[in-house]
Amino acid sequence: MESKTFRRSAVAMAIAGAFAIGVTTADRVSMHANAATTPPTVATPAVSAPANIAPIAALPDFSGLVEKYGPAVVNISVTSEGRKVAATDDDDNSGPDMDQLPPFLRNSPFFRNLPNPQQRGPMRGVGSGFIVSSDGVILTNAHVVADADEVMVKLTDRREFKAKVLGVDKTTDIAAIKIDAKDLPVVKIGDPSKTRVGEWVVAIGEPYGFENTVTAGIVSAKARALPQDSYVPFIQTDAAVNPGNSGGPLFNLKGEVIGVNSQIFSHSGGFQGLAFAVPIDIAMQVGDQLQAHGKVEHGRLGVTIQEVTQALAQNFGLKSPNGALVSSVQKDSPAAKAGIEPGDVIVKFNGKEINGSADLPPQVSSLKPNTQATLEIWRDGKSRQVAVTVGAIDDKTVVATNDKAELGKARLGIAVRPLSPEEMRDNSLPNGLVVQDVAGAAARAGIRAGDVIVAVNNTPVKSTAQLKELVAKSGKTVALLIQRDDARIFVPVNLG
Repeated sequence: MESKTFRRSAVAMAIAGAFAIGVTTADRVSMHANAATTPPTVATPAVSAPANIAPIAALPDFSGLVEKYGPAVVNISVTSEGRKVAATDDDDNSGPDMDQLPPFLRNSPFFRNLPNPQQRGPMRGVGSGFIVSSDGVILTNAHVVADADEVMVKLTDRREFKAKVLGVDKTTDIAAIKIDAKDLPVVKIGDPSKTRVGEWVVAIGEPYGFENTVTAGIVSAKARALPQDSYVPFIQTDAAVNPGNSGGPLFNLKGEVIGVNSQIFSHSGGFQGLAFAVPIDIAMQVGDQLQAHGKVEHGRLGVTIQEVTQALAQNFGLKSPNGALVSSVQKDSPAAKAGIEPGDVIVKFNGKEINGSADLPPQVSSLKPNTQATLEIWRDGKSRQVAVTVGAIDDKTVVATNDKAELGKARLGIAVRPLSPEEMRDNSLPNGLVVQDVAGAAARAGIRAGDVIVAVNNTPVKSTAQLKELVAKSGKTVALLIQRDDARIFVPVNLG
């Protein structure tokens, strides 16, 4: 099966985009009828359209929207000395060298500043943003400005300013920056909850360095959970979004910003009709915290969750396959202290229905640690209310969820369980943990589901708590002794 990836690379589509430049078609044919050769027309009686057919609506004109709110969209360029910046998408190095581009494009200003994976010395990248405060506060993506040594902002009136990064939140991929200016144009903030699938939307940004590019499409879906981004219910759109659009606004027809363009789903790194935006209410909430504190704290329950299938719903006595099924509870976590147990199905969180497991993480993470919350759970064929004090997300959590999206966020990236007595006897093992699922760092190192982790850094491991403790004490790498079939091998895992 062909793999699909969410791209955050500024040059992943440099070659494909390059050959599209300068290749235009003009399929317009001028039809001028000659009066002498035009046959006479015969009048026909007018036929009224059937009453049940709705009139065809005219296509929208976005020019007024762009003219009014376009000046509040900014172009962002970043520089990092001696290391690669997270310019407009991820740190994937699959893009080509600039030397591989045709000469006429290699010298083009549109590609000259794109980061080159083979380049040494200062690295440069481009992105987009939009002004939310007339005194110079700008929202953009975290991956646009993270680790940058210098951030420059260019306005539509050609003025340029050096920006200060107020804060970066990688969990939601939102950052706030500020420039020293006054009386700037600002965008109008909308309400994503009122956005309907099928609505027209407009994206403005700097794809591949082409400043203030306007593209349009429709809302394709709402509340999308993406791999490694389960804390954000993304807005999906088919508006053309490419590397460089990252951090730019997504407008509705009222001229209101409803999202921050963040990711694309692509085989090649360029636009393929699947773009995703962070809802603006989440972005504004994060932006306010970044301005006030320079960081954002996210809530955590400490449970492993999975989807409720039709078969599971029948087994648990649920009327429909809704909710988030708790498959395990972390020791001493907020959920454990509240009495949550494996097998519970969380059907509501603070009164809001949990239709699928992907609905729960964004709602929990939006709360500040130590906030009181109420869960409605389904246990033993009936519902009950449970009060919980939300904790704080721990980036070093080893076992977070069986869901790949959440698992990839963990430092090691594995879900494990202890060996049963029968398994220890059959495999002649005194201890060990069976890998149930794998993602992130462990997956990249070659760890597979079914492997048995026997030791960590030469220390025999017997429990998930011990594994978590040993990984937390490790530096940038950890050595896992695994048993696969009848063989044992040490596997080094780069924890970053």
